[in-house]
Amino acid sequence: MKNTNTAPHAAQLAELLTLLEDRFHQHMERHAGLLWSDVVKRLEASPAQLAVLWRMEHTEGEPDVVGKDAASGAFIFYDCSAESPKGRRSLCYDRAALDARKANKPESCVLDVAKEIGVNLLSEDDYRFLQGLGEFDLKTSSWVATPDEIRKRGGALFCDRRYGQVFTYHNGADSYYGARGFRGSLIV
Repeated sequence: MKNTNTAPHAAQLAELLTLLEDRFHQHMERHAGLLWSDVVKRLEASPAQLAVLWRMEHTEGEPDVVGKDAASGAFIFYDCSAESPKGRRSLCYDRAALDARKANKPESCVLDVAKEIGVNLLSEDDYRFLQGLGEFDLKTSSWVATPDEIRKRGGALFCDRRYGQVFTYHNGADSYYGARGFRGSLIV
């Protein structure tokens, strides 16, 4: 897993803006009707959020704009990497699950890493919305926010896309796999 506490310097943020602009123009289907000039103004006015986007990119999430909040005018970014971000795999779901493992503990857990990066874990609805913008996780899977009722019983949810369909599954929250990571969202 990549270090999520790394702080970007000015040159890296400039590179990130160029990368985000290129990605924005390459995938207009994800944000029809939105203009990059509006997005970049918002990003330049939000250096803390730009640093979060850098950490999303640094952990191979490939963040992109997926919408705009009508009320606030804020732009919504999701991790849009084709597969679950490589820099965020092999994690159990939360700290309680990590602490409960007796042997073969993973390096960390999804909720801690999401907090370090500064993103919200996608919900099942968010994940399905993302899948409406393209085809993601054809070979991997991604943990999604799990309702308390399921988590209290030891479980956690994850999703993927197989056979042209999006599936939601369950697993023990303490499980972890090299092909399962998580996707985050950020509002800027």
